Amino acid sequence: MVTIRNIVILTGAGVSAESGIDTFRSAGGLWENHAVEDVATPEAFARDPDLVLRFYDMRRAAIQTKQPNAAHLALARLDRAWDGELLIVTQNVDDLHERAGASRVLHMHGEHLNAWCTACDVRSPWTGPLIDRPPCPACGEASLRPDVVWFGEMPYRMDAIFAALREADLFVSIGTSGAVYPAAGFVRNARELGAATLELNLEPSQGTRWFDEARHGPATELVPAWVDEMLARPA
Repeated sequence: MVTIRNIVILTGAGVSAESGIDTFRSAGGLWENHAVEDVATPEAFARDPDLVLRFYDMRRAAIQTKQPNAAHLALARLDRAWDGELLIVTQNVDDLHERAGASRVLHMHGEHLNAWCTACDVRSPWTGPLIDRPPCPACGEASLRPDVVWFGEMPYRMDAIFAALREADLFVSIGTSGAVYPAAGFVRNARELGAATLELNLEPSQGTRWFDEARHGPATELVPAWVDEMLARPA
């Protein structure tokens, strides 16, 4: 049996979909038929800030009504029990990993429950609306925007992610489309560095061919079963 000590897990929208959180790629479009370009780019925010803020205010409020599902809970159980290095890199901007109890989580695309002040560069916990231009808790300026990485912006903490991939014995991708870079390229990075690779996804992703093993089905079924396997491995 191959020794696995260090694990990097990438999670995407498929992990939270079963908690009722819609994705940018869900059928039926986004919100009131707005395209990504209308609500998820810096240019959109500059062009129509009220539209963008309303969109994110609605999503921020909705996320707070959702609950972690069995996949989140299983990953939190693995996080608590795994003695080696473990990092959950999530593309999701909800807080369901944390509410499930996971602590080794990195949000590469930001977090809905934060606001970023473009005046002083401070990120503050935020659960209410931004449409009325509230002052920044740190500097008092009315310069808050959603702390979410929009298309065309650089994901957060890429150095930390690549450092974890360099040390990983196993890379697992859960609930991702394999279409959004740079996250879609992590499997190839991991393979080149010698890690085993596993995909857990509802259906084959665009990058399935890069994985050593792929299992397809609902995250709430696949992830708990895989975590059970990992925790049953001999020390």
